[in-house]
Amino acid sequence: MISIIIPVYNQAEKLIKTLDSITRQSYLDYEVIIVNDGSSDNVEMLFAEYYKKIISNHKYLFINQTNLGAPAARNRGFKESQGDFIFFCDADAILQSNALELMQEALINNPEISYVFPSFYWGNKLFKVGEFNPEKLKTAPYIHTMALIRRSDFPINGWDENIKKFQDWDLWLTMLEQGKSGFWINKILFKITPGGTISSWLPAIAYKLCPFLPAVKKYNLALTVIKEKHGLN
Repeated sequence: MISIIIPVYNQAEKLIKTLDSITRQSYLDYEVIIVNDGSSDNVEMLFAEYYKKIISNHKYLFINQTNLGAPAARNRGFKESQGDFIFFCDADAILQSNALELMQEALINNPEISYVFPSFYWGNKLFKVGEFNPEKLKTAPYIHTMALIRRSDFPINGWDENIKKFQDWDLWLTMLEQGKSGFWINKILFKITPGGTISSWLPAIAYKLCPFLPAVKKYNLALTVIKEKHGLN
């Protein structure tokens, strides 16, 4: 079974579209765990209304917590999950109908691999991602949070709740240090609606030519935190 864990913070309308894309999945053995991280946009009420309208034999669990951040919300969802495979899904993502099927199939066919990740769209911007490369991973974040992970290989301490940016990069680096590797599926399996977890994306040239921009300063500070934690300086 795949446990789909969705942290949500003030993205109620987008969450419903994400859930719609989950109900259209060709892979049917899953549970959905939604962790409301202190939202103020009536997300619980909207979810309750949505749930009344769908016909599903799947387990749906809705959890409320105070605003502790996405890593804490993901860890909370993981504690409640039961699946052999874990999928941390953003609340602003639309999945292709065969996304879960293809990712689960790739893990089954590659027993030495700990997680699989696809290419994706952020708005109209394509992130083709590319093959898993440990040396590349040490230099820059390029694997999205939305990868399918073997439960048995997920770090015992989960997501680092002190990391505010590059949380996915931190997770993949942690798993790399534990001897875990990933596998790229050369297909576009989801689309992120602008305004979500990586909505501050800027063209690469901006980080070189515009170090004075607030977004670039925040990026560089977060980069330093990750590199110091993992000894990448």
